[in-house]
Amino acid sequence: MTKDPAFLFYPNDYIGGTMGWSFEEKGAYIELLMMQFNRGHMTEHMVRHTVGQLWDTIKVKFKKDPEGLYYNQRLETEKIKRSDYTASRRNNLEGVNQYSESGHTTSRMENENEDVNINKDKRFTPPTINEVTAYCLERKNQVDAEYFIDFYASKGWMIGKNKMKDWKSALRRAEKWKESTNKPLTPINTRATEEYPDFPKQSKEDQEKVSKLISETAKKL
Repeated sequence: MTKDPAFLFYPNDYIGGTMGWSFEEKGAYIELLMMQFNRGHMTEHMVRHTVGQLWDTIKVKFKKDPEGLYYNQRLETEKIKRSDYTASRRNNLEGVNQYSESGHTTSRMENENEDVNINKDKRFTPPTINEVTAYCLERKNQVDAEYFIDFYASKGWMIGKNKMKDWKSALRRAEKWKESTNKPLTPINTRATEEYPDFPKQSKEDQEKVSKLISETAKKL
C-alpha cells in the first residue's frame, strides 16, 4: 500500500496556536510538521539541524515518546484518523465490511434484510473536491476537478436521465474527451454535447462568444 500523501490541516487552529510567533518561527514549525509526516518521530539532532535555535520557541508544540523522539500529538492523531478512514473506505469498496460483525464473517443468509443493507451500502455518494483532485493527480490528467464537481452537482449528479453510480467512471470519460481533443471540457464543444447528453446545448453565436472569452482569459493567465 502506498503512503498517504496528505493529512487534514486546520487553518484556524494553526493561526490561534501560533499567535505571537514570528514568521521564522511559524515557518520552522511547519517544516517540523512536514518532517514528522514524512519521516516519523524525530531526534533532537534532526530537529536542531533543521530549525536551529528556533526550536527553543516551538518546542512547546512537541512531546517526547518513550524512545526520546519528538512528535506533534495533533499531527499524530490526524494521521491515525485519516488512515482509519482510508482503510474503511477501501474495505467498503472491496466488500470487506458488508458481511462482517465484530471481526467475524457472517453468513450471507443470516440476515433477512441483507439485500436492503447491500443496496444501502452501494448508494452513490458525491465526491469531495479533494477526492476528485487526488484522482486527477493519480491519473495524471488535465481535467478541472472544480469544474467537474460544479457541473454534475448542478445536475443533481445525473447522467442524462440516470443517477450517477460511479463518479470515477464519469471522470475517466471526461479525461478521454480532453485527451482526444486537447480542449477543455466545456459545454461549448459539440463533441462534448454528443458524448455527454446532459451538457447544455448553445447556439453558434453563444459558442463563439464563450470561445472568445475563454481565449482572452487564457492569455492573461
